[in-house]
Amino acid sequence: MRHSYTPSLAEIEAFCACARAGTTIHAAAQLGRTQSAVSRAIVGLEEKLGVALFIRARQRMTLSDAGRAFLREAEPVLTQLNDAAMTVMAFGGQARVLRIAVLPTFARLWLIPRLRSFQATTPGLTMDMAARLAPVDFDSEPFDLAIQRTHHRASGASHDHLLDEDLAVVASPSLVPAPLETEDILRLPLLQQSTRPTLWPDWCRAVGLDPRLALRGARFDHFDMVLDAAIAGLGVALVPEILARSAIAEGKLLRALPGDFPTGQAYTLIYPDRSTDLPHFARFRDWIRAEIEDIWA
Repeated sequence: MRHSYTPSLAEIEAFCACARAGTTIHAAAQLGRTQSAVSRAIVGLEEKLGVALFIRARQRMTLSDAGRAFLREAEPVLTQLNDAAMTVMAFGGQARVLRIAVLPTFARLWLIPRLRSFQATTPGLTMDMAARLAPVDFDSEPFDLAIQRTHHRASGASHDHLLDEDLAVVASPSLVPAPLETEDILRLPLLQQSTRPTLWPDWCRAVGLDPRLALRGARFDHFDMVLDAAIAGLGVALVPEILARSAIAEGKLLRALPGDFPTGQAYTLIYPDRSTDLPHFARFRDWIRAEIEDIWA
């Protein structure tokens, strides 16, 4: 039950508009309301809260200390409501939605190109997919599942192993026409992934090279950017083999060195207990397991 001092949505909208515009006239124009309606909303809100939210002088409205404190809390409420409305509108009347958090490059290069086959088996289902590098809190976020690395394990969630993460050393044929000797790698720019800055140093130590001698190349946020930079000939990339596989098959990249480098991490399907009650989640889990198995068939 809403308490008598809880502001209405109309009051919050009027307050935020006046805080931005500085007058009820301009706020009313922004909201498509009459000036008197906006004024009544502000007065009613101040009476309800028992504080003056604005200092009124020379037909201008300046936020009081209480008003500034209220604005910090009120604006996010409107933003969240707007985001929620936009989310619902995007579903276009679909009754069933599968909400997925996924590593951005894995989504773009591996998952999305395969989703058509899954959707063909689940008519009436729509996807709500978000790129996520941080662990998911299933208690506070509405995701049904996440596809991330072992590092992103969430407390209170189940974790299904999908695929071990093995890194490949790749480069454009224009930069590296043929496979190199291991020590030759240090003579070329090594493209960096900013969220995983230890990949090259770890690789160097594993193969017996001094990471201090490595030539640092350009740095990028995501693996898809690293791959694009490698294809453009900007340097050598150390990337998950599963993400580079298509570019290698198409001849855009070649393995600068043979073999893969295991990181000890794995791509993992992470999900809360509530998802096991969703039929479309079970179908997706079975489907992605089959797709992973096809990689090695």
